Amino acid sequence: MSSSPEDQLATMLANIPEKTGKALPDWIALIAKSGLEKHGAIMKLLKEEHGVSHGFANLIASKARETGEEVDLVESQYAGAKADLRPLYEEIVVFAQSLGSDVEIAPKKASVSLRRKKQFALITPATKTRIDLGVALKGDEPTDRLEIYNAMCSHRVRLEDMASFDDEVKGWMKEAYSRSG
Repeated sequence: MSSSPEDQLATMLANIPEKTGKALPDWIALIAKSGLEKHGAIMKLLKEEHGVSHGFANLIASKARETGEEVDLVESQYAGAKADLRPLYEEIVVFAQSLGSDVEIAPKKASVSLRRKKQFALITPATKTRIDLGVALKGDEPTDRLEIYNAMCSHRVRLEDMASFDDEVKGWMKEAYSRSG
């Protein structure tokens, strides 16, 4: 049984620590310290100096270039008491990126905006145990899980663990994405 591209990407991201010896944020920090900016140069560093396989080097280089200086904003959001929420954040981002190549990840001080031509979702570590995922679904009726939120993202879903980021929530994100183009 083949898996979808989003499942394959999620598996690769989850396997980075086991297959490479470091977590993605550690690799990104190492790359930032190296001063390298070009994809090929970053891949060469990872492969030749750290023994990372081609596929993982490509993924890590892409992630490092995609986040750049913005890593510090995300790192600070998921530091300390909110550190346990980081895998859930990563899962949401991986899913968002699977929606289309035009998804822009835009970290802010307290949240991360997901945009196309306009914002379609907002990831906010609201408490040490919960991420509020805002989605732009103006006009949709609220449900027991999909609450009225704010002007930028009309609704929100409270996510407390990986299981809560289920097919229903992914469906709302996909719909918000489709409306933002």
